[in-house]
Amino acid sequence: MKEKIVTILLFMFFMLSAENINGQDESSNTIKITPIEHATAVLEWNNITIYIDPVGGKKAFENQKLPDLILITDIHGDHFSLETLQELDTKKAKIIVPQAVADKIPDEFTPQIDVLNNGDTKERYEIQVEAIPMYNLRNEALKFHKKGRGNGYVLNMGGKRLYFSGDTEDIPEMRALQNIDKAFVCMNLPYTMTVKSAADAVLEFEPKEIYPYHYRGRPNVSDVTKFKALINDGNSNIKVIQLDWYPQDDF
Repeated sequence: MKEKIVTILLFMFFMLSAENINGQDESSNTIKITPIEHATAVLEWNNITIYIDPVGGKKAFENQKLPDLILITDIHGDHFSLETLQELDTKKAKIIVPQAVADKIPDEFTPQIDVLNNGDTKERYEIQVEAIPMYNLRNEALKFHKKGRGNGYVLNMGGKRLYFSGDTEDIPEMRALQNIDKAFVCMNLPYTMTVKSAADAVLEFEPKEIYPYHYRGRPNVSDVTKFKALINDGNSNIKVIQLDWYPQDDF
């Protein structure tokens, strides 16, 4: 019996030592993803909470932890809501935005703000954030998203690379992405791109997992079932993960 207890204690000591050597345990690499609605999401990693494009007021986040980091992609109301920022408790949060968004945020937030232009990077809370261009290509859509105004983001965290497209078409900068583990890609007309364009871009940069999001258009909702089929037919190694981005709707 004593020998068995000693063996168990030695095993526990070995496991704890291994965690200390590595500097983190397996749970610190786990990324929890909670869709809020449309383009808005909450990520949790290593005791850090990240809000992506927080809109919907305080009520939309009533069951969420307070943010440590906030990323905003563009000035449009489905991505940026000053009222939501003012309603939320963001005292401890750093807020990463493009200049066009910073220009719309009052001075009270200035100490919290990091402005990133396309191509810039910033590290906060051991997360390296890369600002990726997002813009339209079709002539009829150029008025919606001008190149250089907004940011998509790549987050390097826990050994993973996560890409949030923001509002964009299948631009060369998206197609050139490398080593993306989780990609969140928009597809809604007339503002961004078609399902086919989104799938074609994803098949080129080959993320390990793709999350279709931001697919409510005007007037139609994009066919994410068709998107999944295009990805599965083109590259069965890419896993398509469908989350509920519209909990108040039937799609």
